[in-house]
Amino acid sequence: MYEFDWSVVLDPHLWLQAMGVTIAYAVVTSIVGLALGVVLGLILVSRVPGLTLLVRLYIHVFRCTPLLVQIVWFFYALPMVTGFTMPDWFAAGLGLTLYMAAFAAEIFRAGVISIEKGQWEASTVLGFSYATKMRHIILPQATRRMIPPIVNQAILQLKNTSLLSVVAMPDIMYAAGSLTMSTFRPLEVYTFAALLYLVILTPVTLLANRFELKH
Repeated sequence: MYEFDWSVVLDPHLWLQAMGVTIAYAVVTSIVGLALGVVLGLILVSRVPGLTLLVRLYIHVFRCTPLLVQIVWFFYALPMVTGFTMPDWFAAGLGLTLYMAAFAAEIFRAGVISIEKGQWEASTVLGFSYATKMRHIILPQATRRMIPPIVNQAILQLKNTSLLSVVAMPDIMYAAGSLTMSTFRPLEVYTFAALLYLVILTPVTLLANRFELKH
């Protein structure tokens, strides 16, 4: 029979630091990725010649390749291609940010085009400019529809931070791996790591469910 020894995970400093790194990466990459996704989404719905094709290509690449591959490529390959050595923390977060931006752009595009055609036509008849139409009529309605998928994507983003451990970012999974190698107690360590993710994500998940029920 396996004898549990939970004392191996009793290192508050290690876990608090790891949780701080995980949450920081999730929050920053989600916010920056969302902002970039809004810009890309505006290009998609505006159908800017040339730029639209480039944005679609960007989204296709980042949606159709594994995030793990993207993180490793930005961490190891991009400095070799550009000849510019980026800080480790920046290179590690770049993949997460661009990945978030690709999905945020699609969420934004889907939210805008979901608005009924009649409202577009009515605002055009009233003589509103494209910017005024988007600001006062389309976006306020579309934003309410975008919130649930954006929150869900943010939840996925936090779980995706677990991939940062492959490039030695000291997040929860990296801390769990280091502790496992020193204690040889993977069951207790990874179970505790799973509980930490559960504690962090449960309030966000409940918030997402609430938004879905309201919208």
